[in-house]
Amino acid sequence: MARILIIDDSEVMRNLLVDFLTDLGHETEATGDSEDGIKMALEGQFEVCFCDLHIPKKSGFDVYCEVSPARPELQFVVTDSLPDRLAEQARESGVKYCLRKPFDLNQVREVLSQVLKLVKTP
Repeated sequence: MARILIIDDSEVMRNLLVDFLTDLGHETEATGDSEDGIKMALEGQFEVCFCDLHIPKKSGFDVYCEVSPARPELQFVVTDSLPDRLAEQARESGVKYCLRKPFDLNQVREVLSQVLKLVKTP
């Protein structure tokens, strides 16, 4: 199973994802702070990061742009209400997976299944 980082300023969303992903057997850590999330992503051994685009201090784009050069193997899934323009911008930045809010847990499971196919295991 994967180690997953969740960065979302909504406590409800963080708890929902932590509970769901933990129930699926994954190891999860979560934060509501973008700067803590960057530090955790750079220092931790995560395979996947679920990151909200609209979070205080630094956006999800900022998080991705700071983390991905140092951790290119870390797979990002950005979450938000994502108007088409923002989804396109996310993909142009290199993000492969976007989850539109509100999403259901089956969508999370499906996207995670796709992401885990890209994760290199030792």
